[in-house]
Amino acid sequence: MARKANASDTGTGDTIIIKKYANRRLYNTSSSSYITLDDLAKMVRENIDFQVLDAKSGDDITHSILTQIIMDEESNGGQMLPVSFLRQLIGMYGNSMQSLMPSYLEASMTNFRENQSKIREAFDKGMSANPLAAIHETNMALMRAAAETLIPGARKDTAVKPTQPPADKTSDKEIAALRDQMAAMQKKLDELGK
Repeated sequence: MARKANASDTGTGDTIIIKKYANRRLYNTSSSSYITLDDLAKMVRENIDFQVLDAKSGDDITHSILTQIIMDEESNGGQMLPVSFLRQLIGMYGNSMQSLMPSYLEASMTNFRENQSKIREAFDKGMSANPLAAIHETNMALMRAAAETLIPGARKDTAVKPTQPPADKTSDKEIAALRDQMAAMQKKLDELGK
């Protein structure tokens, strides 16, 4: 949902204000020049913080502009999002877990970016095991912890099945830590929603 710009949105600080006009042109108020979506994509890759405002209404439309950049990247052959992921993501809209997804996706991406150098190192060394498995396991543990925290009774079977190895105490500690992180994220979301 778009929000109106406030006094802190005037470009003071490190955030560059981009104004989008009715003719679809984007104006960088910092450089006093018109720019394109490609320029905004470059700014994202260079970690330059910006906010896009509708020039007429003052609404913050950064989310829709970033989504448009992703759509352009995907349609120009740079497909990164698998169809199955897109279907699952669309399926989450209207789901009771929808409010959890932004925090989960942001935490997953942060985790991935923090471990990116380790992943590159592993690939460079020709590691035979899949280095993405550890990140996937962390993400799955985060989702399990979120489900257990937010949905009472989500954990259907707490008994260890004979075909499964006994639960590792380390993973129990990790899940507890993930629960704490999820609770902190939910608290922040609740505060932002006020």
